[in-house]
Amino acid sequence: MPPDPIAVPDTESRSLLGALPAAIRPWLLLGRFDRPIGAWLLYWPGAWAIALTGGVIDRWDLLLWFALGAIAMRAAGCVYNDIVDRDLDVRVARTRDRPLASGRIGLKGAWAYLLVLCLIGLIVLFQLNPVAQITAFASIAPVAAYPFMKRITWWPQAWLGLVFSWAALVGWAAVTGGFAWPLGALYAGSILWVIGYDTIYALQDIEDDALAGVRSSARALGSRARLGIALFYIATLVAFAFALWLVRQDVLALAALIPFAIHLAWQVATLDPADPANALHRFRSNRFAGMLMFLACLVASAGL
Repeated sequence: MPPDPIAVPDTESRSLLGALPAAIRPWLLLGRFDRPIGAWLLYWPGAWAIALTGGVIDRWDLLLWFALGAIAMRAAGCVYNDIVDRDLDVRVARTRDRPLASGRIGLKGAWAYLLVLCLIGLIVLFQLNPVAQITAFASIAPVAAYPFMKRITWWPQAWLGLVFSWAALVGWAAVTGGFAWPLGALYAGSILWVIGYDTIYALQDIEDDALAGVRSSARALGSRARLGIALFYIATLVAFAFALWLVRQDVLALAALIPFAIHLAWQVATLDPADPANALHRFRSNRFAGMLMFLACLVASAGL
């Protein structure tokens, strides 16, 4: 029986996904391969750490391995999240069409798919030194806990920040074999950045989340969402400036952050919290913000 048209997400009929066999599409949708922004956001903190250590040239291969890891583990995280949240997803307009919530993929199939994606992540893990391997392995607990945060705290975005910034810890260790103070500032700044952009993302679902009993920073901030996001972004810039300064005590290192700062300011200035399409566009623009921060890290580490 063909799938119910109502249960088919719009991305299934667009672009490359629409040209693929119908049997494959739900699996790609389950891993959010139709929406690569999540993989970019997971990738950038690790790339920043590699760049800030000065390891881009000598360890350029890590950028590629981290890219593969970000794609696989972001997909794995989405599958796991949908397994845990399948009861909530059916009550939210934006998520009720997801393959598990709509019944297009069964629970056993989803678990098997999750295992395959984790095996790909394991291949990436084997490319790292022991310290980086242990650091990456330690992320399993916070990743596993994340889907439950929206049920127990108003700030699940903070927990997502811990998870989505973890690659910075792994990237630094992969190049240096240890940790350092600039990494602490970089990791803190990344967490704050994630809270900011994921609050923007959560603005799309405020009404449905309220009906479903799902908590979020967007609901917690309410009418002060734009101010809250601005404050998180300011704190992000302070932490990143400290990280870059610890690596290179030069005004050029701080100046390299200006394009990134301008982009964050644009997000806040043009954000319309009442317009879901506007919020989604600002959220997705953080892929470009991540690239600007990567270039800043390259400038700060030049000559190391």
